[in-house]
This record gives sequence, structure tokens and C-alpha cells, in this order.
Amino acid sequence: MDPGALCETAEELYESAPCGYLSTLPDGTIIRVNQTFLSWIGMERNDLVGHRCFQDLLNVGGKIFYDTHFAPLLRMQGFVNEIAFDLTCADGRQLPVLANTVQKLDAAGRPMVHRITLFNATDRRKYERELLLARQKAEQATEELKRLNETLEERVAQEVAERLKAEEALRQAQKMEAVGQLTGGIAHDFNNLLTIIVGNIELIQRRLPEGNERLQRATDHAMEATRRAATLTQRLLAFSRRQPLDPKPIDANKLVAGMSELLRRTLGETVVLETVLAGGLWRTQADPNQLENAIVNLAVNARDAMPNGGKLTIETANTRLDEAYVEALAEPVPPGQYVRVSVSDTGTGMDKATMERVFEPFFTTKEAGKGTGLGLSQVYGFVRQSNGHVWIYSELGEGTTIKIYLPRLIGSDEEPTETPPQKPEMVKGAGETILVVEDEPSLRAYSVEALRDLGYRVLEAADGKGALAVVEQHPEIHLLFTDVVLTGGMNGRVLAEEVARRKPGVPVLYTTGYTANAIVHHGRLDPGMHLIGKPYTYAELAAKVRSVLDEAQF
Repeated sequence: MDPGALCETAEELYESAPCGYLSTLPDGTIIRVNQTFLSWIGMERNDLVGHRCFQDLLNVGGKIFYDTHFAPLLRMQGFVNEIAFDLTCADGRQLPVLANTVQKLDAAGRPMVHRITLFNATDRRKYERELLLARQKAEQATEELKRLNETLEERVAQEVAERLKAEEALRQAQKMEAVGQLTGGIAHDFNNLLTIIVGNIELIQRRLPEGNERLQRATDHAMEATRRAATLTQRLLAFSRRQPLDPKPIDANKLVAGMSELLRRTLGETVVLETVLAGGLWRTQADPNQLENAIVNLAVNARDAMPNGGKLTIETANTRLDEAYVEALAEPVPPGQYVRVSVSDTGTGMDKATMERVFEPFFTTKEAGKGTGLGLSQVYGFVRQSNGHVWIYSELGEGTTIKIYLPRLIGSDEEPTETPPQKPEMVKGAGETILVVEDEPSLRAYSVEALRDLGYRVLEAADGKGALAVVEQHPEIHLLFTDVVLTGGMNGRVLAEEVARRKPGVPVLYTTGYTANAIVHHGRLDPGMHLIGKPYTYAELAAKVRSVLDEAQF
């Protein structure tokens, strides 16, 4: 093949060059144009050559600049370079270009032709816009830095003040924790001693012969002294839990119902919320905001104890704390009628050591950064300031129930009329044999002693295995009194089923620290089974046991 055939002609190079070429007369009339330029603006050669001027292709601003600056400068110096124009294409688009123009003269020095070389400036224009934006941001940052430097001294002073405030708060928190631990240890030991003293005084009072007024007065004075000692101990524990309250009459049912949607959002999709609202609920008086905060705190703690999901039950009820119950408390709680709000979960539960410290300020079982340890302390402080009472029951692996007792509001115009509850009758036993199954030694000892004092013959066991051994040896058992949750791998329900197989017809009385409705909904007790909730008093135990035994005789 002839090498010359492979070479491009000058015309081909002109037409396909990467830039646009135009030749115009001095007045701007286009007399020649290459294909690259035609492709850019989407026009035909015949429509331009001899018919259009270069300045006709410019936008309004470009035409004015051409007439006032470009053309005079070209006539004066014979060339103009790097002039930015926007060409109007056939489809209306604006094409940014850079124009380099040279003027060709004839032999007499008169302008003959203008040769214009155009470069597509689309990418360059975009780069210039980005550069301008970056420059504006840099200037803005520089201005902000200048303002920051101007206020640096003020901000440093503010930061130092905040740091000092935070350090003071930390020192105060550390001091409160140390004081809480110290007084908590003292109060724990002191209350143990008081419990022994109170128990023995009550034993003496029950055994005193009638008419011995001197000994009766002496035991009354001793009991009063122990109450004062218990009050002093409680003040040591609660002195730091003070907050301004705004007590108002409260319908706890309406308050809980109104919080249901908030609680469901707080708990998430893996936790099922159930509310059990009592009919004819009394009114109470407390700070509604603080009560809402207390319920939310309990719900959040319950949610955290159920990482894999579970069930949260909020229950309201009317209840009465009698003198026998409140006298056994380490804190001063007046006997009387109360509105109870119970929060029960199916979470991981707590051991005895944790329950003893759960209401202490800053105490938490969560990992660092996950909790302040103030949630339950807030609940406790609020309830105590409202003249109420908080009670907690928990079993590892089973869940937790926390009961808030708030005093009934007497004299409210909207308060429903109701007959005052009758005090449980102190019904004596008739020598029936009762098997008590309880894994907590102190509570088992109390139950056994109380039932014996009521006239029953009592057998005892610490777990299901031991209880079945007792049943084999004593077929004369008239009642099984068992905790729902037991150690040793056999709970109260399974134990009752085993006892029923060995001795059909023996009635069962369950006890648990959970609220009755929560237990039923958790599936641990079927409807119709007998249950007495913890804590129970001497009189309540007497009435319930007698009722179950009498019912079993029919």
C-alpha cells in the first residue's frame, strides 16, 4: 500500500480538529467553519457560511462585550486571546468557550480576515465554579476562625467553669456514695439487731398474762424505743434524697393508661406491655410528673433486664397495710389504705445481695457508661417523700416485681364511695397438718412459727425434693403451702403436681412476691388456684389458710 494514502490531508485535519475554527470578515460574517464547531452548536454549514455573523451566536452579554471591547481591542492590537464567550446552540443550550482571535491584513494593511480558534470550556467553567466555591468556604472558615479566636478567652473561661462544676458534682457524687455505703452498712447491722429485739418484744407481748400492766408498759416503752431507733436509721439512709414536689390528686388508672403509648415506644418491639387496671380504684395524692418518671424508670430497668424480650405488667390495686405489716418495716410507714402500682417483668432477676442495695444512690449492676444508678434511687426517694412505701421481690432467672404504695386520698369529691375493708379475722386452726415449702430460711421460719402459733401442726422443707420426701413419710398432710419459685430445679407448680399424684385431693396454697395478675398472665398459675402474695401479715396468713382448708372440706 502506498504510505501516502495513509496520511491525512490538511483539510481533514482542519475539519476534525479538537477545537473549533472559524474565519470571518471584519464585520463578523462567517466565511468558513470546521465540522467540530458545527457539531458543538448543532447547526449546518450552509446555515452559517455567508449568512450569520459570529456575534449573532453569542448571548446578549457576549454581543455587548463583542461590540464594546472585543472588536476595538482586535482592531487596535491585531489579536485577542483567552476571551470567554457563551455560544447559543441550536437547541438553546449555552456552550462556554474560550476564543483566540488573529486579524489578517492585506498588502495595504487593511483588515481582511479574522481567524478565530475556539476551545470548549465546559470542564474549565465547572472547575472554576468549584474553585470559587472552595475559596468561599475557605474564606468562611477563616472568618469563623477569626470569630473563634476573638471569643477564645471567654470560651476558655466558660469551659473552665463547667469543668470545675463537673468536678464538684463528681466529688459530691463520690461523697454521697461513700456516705451511703457507710450508713448503709451501719443501718443493715442495726436493723438486724432491731429485728431481733422487735421479734422478741412481740413474743413477750403475746405471752404476757392479762393484768400485768407494769410489764405491758415496759414492753410498750421498749417497742417505742425500737421504732424511734428504726426511724433514726431510716433518716440516715434517706437524708440525701430530697426533691421539690408538687402533690396533686391523681387517678393512677388514668395516669397509667395515658402513658401506655409512651411506654410501648420506650420498651421497643421485643417487650410486650400489659396493663391491669383495678375497677373502683381509689385516688391518691402525689406529684404526677414524678410518678410518671418513677414508672418510666421502672419500665426502662425492666427492659434492660430483658435483653432478649419478655413481658412487662403494670397493675393497679387498692390495698391496706395493717399495723402488723408496717411494724416489721425498718422505715416509718403509717398503716392504712394505699393505692398500689406494681411493675413486674420476666427478666433476669436479682439475687438477695443485689436487692439489698438496689435503691442505693449510684448503685448499678450495668456496665460502665450504661447507667447512673440513680433511677431506682429516684423512685425510692419520691415514694418516701410522698409518705408511701416501695417493696421489691425478685428471683434469678424469673423476673422482678416492684410495688409502689401511695396513701389513699381521703375527702376527694370524685372519690368513689366504698365500705372500709374488714380486718382479717384471726381464725385459729384445728390441729390440721400443713407442709410449708420455702427456700428462704428466715421466711420459712416465720411462716412455720406463725402457723404453729395459730394451732396447726407444721412440717417444713426447703425445696421440692425435700418436700416429696416429707409427703412420703406423712400421708396425713391437709395442706401444701409452697412458694411458686423454688431452688433445686422444681418450682411450686411442678411440686404441687407431684404431690397430687402421690396424695390426690390435697389443697395447695401458693405464695409469691409477684402480683397475682402478673403471675397468672405469665402462665405460672391457672385460674382458680389459691395464692397469697408476699409480703403477708400474720392475720392475712391466718385468714387465707383457714379459707383454703374450709373450702377443701366441701
